[in-house]
Formats: sequence, C-alpha cells, structure tokens
Amino acid sequence: MNIGAHYNYWVAIFLMMTGFYIVITHGNLIKKLIGLNLFSTSVFILYISLGKVKGGSAPIAAPGIEVYSNPLPHVLILTAIVVGVATIAVGLALVLLIYDRYGTIEEDEIRLKDDSL
Repeated sequence: MNIGAHYNYWVAIFLMMTGFYIVITHGNLIKKLIGLNLFSTSVFILYISLGKVKGGSAPIAAPGIEVYSNPLPHVLILTAIVVGVATIAVGLALVLLIYDRYGTIEEDEIRLKDDSL
C-alpha cells in the first residue's frame, strides 16, 4: 500500500485532529469556534476528494465519454459550507452576548462568575 497515493485522507485526518485538539485544549470561545470550523473544513475536503473519479468527466452524455464523476458530493458540500458559515455567525453572535454578560470569553472565568451569581 502506497501511503503517498492517499494524501487526501492524510490531509483530512491532519486537519480534523488539529481542529479537535484546538477545541479540547483551548478555553477561549473564539478559538473553539475556529477549531470547529477547521474540523468541518476537513470533512468538506474529504467528501470533495472522494467525489472525484480519476479520468472522470462531468455527467453530461457525450460521445466517447464512459467514466463520469458524481457531482452529488460537491453539491452537498456547497450546502454544508453555507450552513457552516451561518453556524459560525450564530456562534460569534453568542460569544458577543456572553462577553457582554460576563466580560470575558474564557471558559474557566465564565464558570467562576456563573457559580458566584
């Protein structure tokens, strides 16, 4: 098995684990959102790379073309990107509301202030 032949899997796994590490290790809410965004981007890359067939063409019936690439993964990921952008926007709005209420975006400080209320 040639590891270099499947570099798209390695890139997706690296980005996924990097995003997961950021979410787990950082207490800053903005950094957590960035980690989640990186995690979702890795899933997008994985699905898009799986949708391409080597030597495949667009699914348009034409003479001489026998191998087609499936466009469905690309369409689904386009929708997922739009939903991801909206989710990040809502997350950032929630972080602003949390900052207005607690005066910080650090998870530990928010817990301490919430327990004292």
